[in-house]
Amino acid sequence: MPIAAVNGIEINFERKGTGRRVLYLNGSGTTLAGSGVLLAPFERRFDLLAHDQRGLGLTSVPPGPYTMADYAADALALLDHVGWDTCRVVGISFGGMVAQELAVTAPDRLERLALLCTSPGGEARASYPLHELRDMAPAERGPLAARLLDTRFTPEWLAAHDGDRALVEVMGARAAEPKGVDAVRGEVEQLEARRHHDVYDRLDKITCPALICAGRYDGIAPPVNSEAIAARVPEAELRFYDGGHAFFVQDPRAFPDVLDFLDQA
Repeated sequence: MPIAAVNGIEINFERKGTGRRVLYLNGSGTTLAGSGVLLAPFERRFDLLAHDQRGLGLTSVPPGPYTMADYAADALALLDHVGWDTCRVVGISFGGMVAQELAVTAPDRLERLALLCTSPGGEARASYPLHELRDMAPAERGPLAARLLDTRFTPEWLAAHDGDRALVEVMGARAAEPKGVDAVRGEVEQLEARRHHDVYDRLDKITCPALICAGRYDGIAPPVNSEAIAARVPEAELRFYDGGHAFFVQDPRAFPDVLDFLDQA
């Protein structure tokens, strides 16, 4: 994968596919190495640009603290590096927070914006404080993480729904993967930046069409947070899907809707 030396760090990125230009922004703790399944639908339809965000994967882990403005500046610098004046942007969870910061910082660079399972931040509209999970005992953290992923995911529900139980197991296994010291530090810095995310009062600066997508049972980015984004963005459409924080793999309608939205003229 190529490396871009921009904004004072080295960013690991990949660019695949043909079609309209789309920048993809990943969620908390997620790297390119673990994103193949999510990236594939976009690669098949678009000229897709994605990267390991600062502190993650093969991108630099500079000294902290990191801010949401840093993540947005990294994305803008990467766009400049590949020669994109404008593009469409899709952000999932934490990536949706970065996408919002990017959209209010440089609205002229975005043609369309898709925000999935994310929040505008601030005291009243923040996503669940994931940094608090790190200090919990595994016996407490596991069941809570399942209910945050989807508020229906009680032990009884998971015992009766094989697909949902498999989703929880996959997410749990990913979280339990051993990590080096730098990787852990990068994830902690990202969670701290996420903790201070607040773009709500600036959302009216977004000038491009926006699609806001939410899972009805999301315990991390509750549906009310997506409603708050849609109420502030001038040209926004809000859609709800059957699922939680991973509704895009739970509801087969979700990704086709996002792809079609991003592909509009």
